[in-house]
Amino acid sequence: MNTPYTWQKSSFSGGGEGNACVELASTPAALHLRESDAPGTVLTTTPAPVSHLLRAIRTGTVTAPRA
Repeated sequence: MNTPYTWQKSSFSGGGEGNACVELASTPAALHLRESDAPGTVLTTTPAPVSHLLRAIRTGTVTAPRA
């Protein structure tokens, strides 16, 4: 059964039609991300990896993925 999510648009959405933005929906156990112009494709993850990514971006310690 698919549960509908409440999607929130990024506050940094582009101008114009407002179709070029990232949208986020959250549940107690997961975060769901999608592009507004391709809503059928959803990336689902848990809060911990997103927290690590945001911390790395803020501190400038983002590194390339390992092969």
